[in-house]
Amino acid sequence: MTREPVAPTMRASLASRLGAGGWSALPPLGVLAVVWIVFQIANPSFLSSANLVNLAMQSAATGLIALGVVFVLIVGQIDLSVGAVASLAGAIVGILFVGSGWPAVAAIIVAVLVAAGLGALYGLVVIRFRAPGFVVTLAGLLAVLGAQSWVLRGSGSIGLPVDSWLVAFAQQGYLPDAVAYALAAAGGLAWVSSRIVTRARRRSAGLPYGRLWTIVLAGALLLAGLLGTVWYLGLGRGVGAVFVVLLGAVVLADIVLRRTRWGRALHAVGGGEEAARRVGIRTGGVMISAFIVCSVLAAVGGILGTARLAAAVQGGATDDVYLTAIAAAVIGGTSLFGGRGSAWSALLGIVIITSLGSGFTLLALDSSTRLLITGAVLLAAVIFDSLARARRR
Repeated sequence: MTREPVAPTMRASLASRLGAGGWSALPPLGVLAVVWIVFQIANPSFLSSANLVNLAMQSAATGLIALGVVFVLIVGQIDLSVGAVASLAGAIVGILFVGSGWPAVAAIIVAVLVAAGLGALYGLVVIRFRAPGFVVTLAGLLAVLGAQSWVLRGSGSIGLPVDSWLVAFAQQGYLPDAVAYALAAAGGLAWVSSRIVTRARRRSAGLPYGRLWTIVLAGALLLAGLLGTVWYLGLGRGVGAVFVVLLGAVVLADIVLRRTRWGRALHAVGGGEEAARRVGIRTGGVMISAFIVCSVLAAVGGILGTARLAAAVQGGATDDVYLTAIAAAVIGGTSLFGGRGSAWSALLGIVIITSLGSGFTLLALDSSTRLLITGAVLLAAVIFDSLARARRR
């Protein structure tokens, strides 16, 4: 009588993943827990519902940019122009919406299409001339800054009407309690359902499939956590709509990266471009598409950031944004060497960085201390990534 394969124990599974050098959600979650505990001890208002609502709202725009960076990092490239692209998108929306009287939706579509064109251009140059992505996008950063200055026509900034739906959505958009609870419940149930389906498929294929009670228990804990988070944020202003946009983008990107042929091709190209080409993957198209997605998400993040400020400013999203976005992706667990990363790494990373910024503000720390601590966290993530890569080899 043969025994059906089951999954290894949780401890054995975790040990094997870490022993193999794999990066899971555990390290960034541990960093986030330490950051929250330290700042809560230093200032009891850090974990107040009001501050957490602000933290979530502040994470949305740069989080979307970081999510785009994940795609180019997975294919082993990097995009240094994401901050400039975000600023340009905000400027285009401002000029068309305010200066030319276009509908906001039409202005947003134009800005996103321009960003997609820039991403396609980056990818074409990289694959056609075998140029390093960081050099190509560095040149793009300078060119895009010049284009933004031309779009703003030397004025340096343009304000958005505070009574427009775009500004209201970014600044004061909060989900009704019933909708927030419904989305939290749907998210938890969807996770459980997907795990059960995956378990059934693995069982039918003769692969280790795990125990059903562990899925149910994990789902119950996740559901309780989501509902509890909605309740706690509701003590303040509630769940911000822009943060829900970020969550939705992360969930969609996670499905694409893990469940689609294109997502697997991205990881294959990042793991070894020549090997991916030999198995029939069109590496050029995959590379171009990664840059397009990165630029489009940068544009969406820039538009949300512009709406939150109610103004498009020359270089407004450029200052430190591309560094923050790249740092968020790496701190969250995406490898700088390509081939490994997830959409959730962008969310975890940006929450960590935003938490650091919020805590520094509450403690009134100077900018030099902020940069030192943030740099130390990023350096630790890079060292962990390098050690993990060496172990896998």
